[in-house]
Amino acid sequence: MTKDGAEHILSYGKLATVWMVLLLLTAATVMITRVEFGAGKVWAALAIASIKSGLVIAFFMHMKYEPRLFRVLLFVALFTLAAFIGLTFFDVLYR
Repeated sequence: MTKDGAEHILSYGKLATVWMVLLLLTAATVMITRVEFGAGKVWAALAIASIKSGLVIAFFMHMKYEPRLFRVLLFVALFTLAAFIGLTFFDVLYR
């Protein structure tokens, strides 16, 4: 919804462009697995996955057009999830 209460509709061209970018990023992820980067391979794959999830959230879930409060709450929820997952890994690491 926009500020005046009307729904925001994305064009098929914009959605197709985002989809093509997602496909290219998927191909980049596959190509990274073929090259030996050591630990950098994991970080590169995670960076690409973060970009892809950001595109999906922004365009396909229409978060780009939501009010600022919703976007802030989304990032708070994602940060909390990441903190819990990170703390779980530290618990398993130091057993």
